[in-house]
Amino acid sequence: MPGSVNYHLGGFPPTEIDWASLVSLIGQANAALARYDGMVAAIPNATVLLSPLTTQEAVLSSRIEGTNVTMGEVLEIEAGGGGDIEQPKRDDVEEIRNYRIALSVAAKAVEDRPLTPHLLREAHALLMDGVRGRNKDPGSFRTEQNWIGNAGCTMEDAGYIPVPQAHLLAGLDAWASYVAARSEPDPLVQLAVAHAEFEALHPFKDGNGRLGRMIIPLFLYERRVLSRPNFYMSGYLEARREEYIDRLRAISRDADWTSWIRFFLQGLIEQATENQAKARSILELHQRMQTEVAERTRSQFSPLAVDFLFSKPIFASSHFVEGAKIPRESAIRILKVLREARVIRTVSESAGRRAAVYAFPELLNIAEGRVVL
Repeated sequence: MPGSVNYHLGGFPPTEIDWASLVSLIGQANAALARYDGMVAAIPNATVLLSPLTTQEAVLSSRIEGTNVTMGEVLEIEAGGGGDIEQPKRDDVEEIRNYRIALSVAAKAVEDRPLTPHLLREAHALLMDGVRGRNKDPGSFRTEQNWIGNAGCTMEDAGYIPVPQAHLLAGLDAWASYVAARSEPDPLVQLAVAHAEFEALHPFKDGNGRLGRMIIPLFLYERRVLSRPNFYMSGYLEARREEYIDRLRAISRDADWTSWIRFFLQGLIEQATENQAKARSILELHQRMQTEVAERTRSQFSPLAVDFLFSKPIFASSHFVEGAKIPRESAIRILKVLREARVIRTVSESAGRRAAVYAFPELLNIAEGRVVL
């Protein structure tokens, strides 16, 4: 099609990569990921303490696809607040929730199973359950040609046309064989190629971008490059969305795999460094809160209260009483102390049967990388 970029049929896996130009970045990326993994390994109960970063990753990955909701709005709605937040954003929140569920289930799966197209179909079904695109065969590969372009455009006006339908299953088999190979020179370059090829195949009717970015932590975890699937790269890609798209299309347009790999490796370095700094800040905050909350509340339940704040930095008072596993009277007293000490802030007051909603600003600010509360 004139002006369109068509899938690189016959061009995968790449045979011409300028390895010499990538050597330095490969070393830096592997070192940055090792430092990040070491930081995460030092965090007790990392799944809980880093859960805000998982939510932020889901928010940013979905934002690349057009959602318009913040992490704070996601958590506020989940806490039962956000009465003034309009329905489109509430729909976006459902997509964020599905992303977290799909990533969690898939991460558990790759502990015992390889990363395969079948596993991705399972994750896709969870990702698209009950949200925008739910009528586009969740969990099933497409059975007709698709294309990417401005909303409502025809294939003739598309910016990119993925692999023709007749070649999709063969393309997925080739992708699976490449991902499973243990003979590639470097796993991070292999990941860069695998992510790009999945996006180029675009095997589902919808949700390909989010699922393709989900492949990044799943591959790193499945290969044990990281000891946990807590790696978040959508911040880098969302901030460079136009370059991200152009680098991917240049693979099909110009057979330029090397520039894409260079872009991807640089992203791994920058995100590993940023994620490490955030993880360190969260760990330091957790340690400080353990001491501070214990001193302020004089309660044997203070560790449970702190862990709850980190698992749900925006929460309803009723959820705290139920979820922190603290006796009701003690829980109510701890909340009062934390409010008075400004450790938590009131997002919305209680009204009738509706519980008050509170936020833990310091943690939210770390996760979002800016002052939001």
